[in-house]
Amino acid sequence: MLGKIAIEAIEKEREALDKIRLDMWHNPEVAFLEKNAAEWVAEYMEKQGFKVERNVSGMPTAVKATWGHGKPVIGLLGELDALPGMSQKVATHREAVVEGGAGQGCGHNLLCVAHMGAAIGLKAELEASGKEGTIVYYGCPAEEVLTGKGFMARGGAFDELDMSIAFHSGTTNEVDLKGGLALNSAEFKFKGITAHAGGDPYNGRSALDAVELMNVGANYLREHVKSDVRIHYIITNGDMAPNIVPDKASVWYYVRAPKREDVVQVYDRLVKVAKGAAMMTETEVEIDFKGGCYESTMNHVFADELQKVMAKCPRDPWTEEEKAWAKEINKTTGAIYENYVASQGGEDKAEQLHDHVYELTSVGHFGSTDVGDVQHICPGISLTTACYPICAPGHSWQITASTGSSIGEKGSTFAARVMALFGLEVIERPEILEKAKVEFDQMMGGKKYECPIPADLPVPHADEF
Repeated sequence: MLGKIAIEAIEKEREALDKIRLDMWHNPEVAFLEKNAAEWVAEYMEKQGFKVERNVSGMPTAVKATWGHGKPVIGLLGELDALPGMSQKVATHREAVVEGGAGQGCGHNLLCVAHMGAAIGLKAELEASGKEGTIVYYGCPAEEVLTGKGFMARGGAFDELDMSIAFHSGTTNEVDLKGGLALNSAEFKFKGITAHAGGDPYNGRSALDAVELMNVGANYLREHVKSDVRIHYIITNGDMAPNIVPDKASVWYYVRAPKREDVVQVYDRLVKVAKGAAMMTETEVEIDFKGGCYESTMNHVFADELQKVMAKCPRDPWTEEEKAWAKEINKTTGAIYENYVASQGGEDKAEQLHDHVYELTSVGHFGSTDVGDVQHICPGISLTTACYPICAPGHSWQITASTGSSIGEKGSTFAARVMALFGLEVIERPEILEKAKVEFDQMMGGKKYECPIPADLPVPHADEF
């Protein structure tokens, strides 16, 4: 049976992969600082017979591991970074391991090991069959700031790929056809003149006034953009004391939209708002452009085949203890859980952990991921599997608790099996990739991928290594 060897190989490495999952959970590292995770991944993949590159595209924590020869070249997109402020014990109540510390609140420890497991399974099956195919595993840093894969793409890390597969942990088992939004990220830093706010305010030029005026202008701009555009910000510096006219203040913006060209257009208008705010306050503005990403674009040909694979792939059953634990987690979400229970017709009918595979959907979401950059270089597809309780909110302590639990481990193992079997299906039936490439070319409309990260923008924190 196609895939039997792959599944057995994943199972054989399950304990070793789980150690890396838990090591990453106990030692969470935020964007661009994933030194331990990168080394754990590199060492493991070398032991598995992969040719490993470190410092990929000039990124100290980016890893690329390659095995095999010939076509197709299949990319598996793992993640390495954790979220700041998401520290949490494996518990059904809010309790940080380190107060204010980082945590796996988006499940990237699961993404990391699931893609490695898929690579191991594919390798084992190809070795046994003697068939051609090249497997490339990527340990990608800094997805949470949406530029890690952009920096890697700028350096050509994905140019050889014929296709990509990306898994993300979630509350359900499904393939979603719609995907997420493109994004630009920039911090606007205003510089003014300080003065005593009571004694001689007329001598001051307030940088904070400029920030506030920019935010007002941005909020008026919302009326004059497409309805699916998102603009959001935080003030990153408002200076120190109210009796001082602030000479420094800054605000960090995200602009999102379903198409990259719309992001660029709205961002350009936002820059004009910032310059106008500086002019009104007689301050100066420096724009720290942090990068951007493309919208994710699911390939329908791949989605149809991946859905079939997922529906027949074996899953580990949830235990009664896991279901009870999940119920306690779900209850902590308050109205989210209450509304969910009501929609299911009562608590006795409500699943606490998703336990089936959805049909193909096109609901999409309004988040963003730099996976979209890779999906504009080659045909790609993404999937989610149930790795945390069904009501767990995104980027939450409930997710951190789950990604350190057996629930997260089972979900990531299922994903590894699905990705390995899907990769084998594409290798076994070349017409799948041929059709997927036709669809990809139609989607691109003759355009080539242009990296949204300028060539002169340095990798953040690179000087610290």
